Amino acid sequence: MVPVLSQPFSSSTSSLVTPNVGSVPMQLSSSSVHSLADFFLTASTSRLAENNVEVVREEGLQHARIKLDARQYKKLPFRERLLEILRKLQIRSWANPQIVPENIVVTKVSGALTNAVFFVSCSSAPSTQTLLLRVYGPSSGSLISRPRELHTLHILSSRYKIGPRVYGTFDNGRIEEYFDSVTLTSTDIRDPQISRWIGARMAELHSVDVQAVDGSSSNLENSGMEFVANVKSWLGAAEEVLQLPGISDATRQELDLPRFKNEWNRYVAWVLSRPRTFGTRRVFAHNDAQYGNILRLKDGSEGLDEHRQIIVVDFEYAAPNAAAFDIANHFIEWTADYHCPTPHLLNASRYPTAEERHNFYASYIRYSAMLAEDPGLDDSSLEEMITELDKDVLILGAASHGGWAIWGIVQAREDVEAGVTEPEFDYIGYAKGRMAAFRKDFQSFGL
Repeated sequence: MVPVLSQPFSSSTSSLVTPNVGSVPMQLSSSSVHSLADFFLTASTSRLAENNVEVVREEGLQHARIKLDARQYKKLPFRERLLEILRKLQIRSWANPQIVPENIVVTKVSGALTNAVFFVSCSSAPSTQTLLLRVYGPSSGSLISRPRELHTLHILSSRYKIGPRVYGTFDNGRIEEYFDSVTLTSTDIRDPQISRWIGARMAELHSVDVQAVDGSSSNLENSGMEFVANVKSWLGAAEEVLQLPGISDATRQELDLPRFKNEWNRYVAWVLSRPRTFGTRRVFAHNDAQYGNILRLKDGSEGLDEHRQIIVVDFEYAAPNAAAFDIANHFIEWTADYHCPTPHLLNASRYPTAEERHNFYASYIRYSAMLAEDPGLDDSSLEEMITELDKDVLILGAASHGGWAIWGIVQAREDVEAGVTEPEFDYIGYAKGRMAAFRKDFQSFGL
């Protein structure tokens, strides 16, 4: 997804998207911070958030029946309630009775409609581990399933050591692991070595047991391409946004959702009619591997594997998908710069070259073979798989464009309803760009 300038991603923390999952982009710092859909909360939207956010719990995680008001984070009562939560969740280093609310340091990382994110530390007890505090916001209910996101995070971190550990939940948020890290930049992901590390990490994510993480049947209508369900579930909300008085007739005509639905259905039918390949196998995918969601640990790698210094965060949109979709979406994110004057516009000239894609594919395929304990991967087989995978990635890039185009329309609702003329992130402009890219790919396929 797309990160917001104020919170887009820094040190901690597509072509196919999954149903009721979530994603957006930019830079933050530590374990997970949202990205695209993040605008600072006003008092009124904050109040709405406090009242309407659902209580989300997960089996195997401690839960504290306490709410936090993110607007009050600078005040002592907030820290008192926060300390009560940390002790109820039995986070070891915070059990020290010498820790008092007055010495708790709460640093705001981002404040958005989806989440307010903070780093939590204690000045009087240096040995106390820094934590990431996430207070849920009011929006994105039509885009993100919080129960599913929490389940995904818990299983991936506890069983596969992927992503930030979730220490526990409270009535309108959760406590996560903090990574002493830096968020990658749009330049970093182009570095050949870092790109290989990302490929290896993606291969690890794609190797997990889909059903263990997702819990859904593998006998799905779309043979693993749940982006179809995602787009279908978002279209109704997108149509509502385009009917709002704040949307011009020219914008409605340019996006032309009736035309898109026809094109999308034809595209999906064509994709699903193609032979199944290594790239279209059903895996558990991140679906939003943009640079703001990828961290690099400051203290180097874990153990001997260099690629493990790369940490992927923000699993709002994670779900089963075609493997090539996750890669395609990542490559399209190479064309984004969420920290420039026009963060909503993609620059197609920055799409990875054939050589850069080959570099990524080789790492991804080698690690996939190693994790599958497949000894039969020789150089000839590798090159054949790279050629085949590249075809799938180029085809599924259109799915990323189409899915995020609809997502952008849905995300624009808050600004359109509020009559914002100069939004922090131009979601409608973003949707137009992604829609144009989808239609360009669609036409190139001869459909």
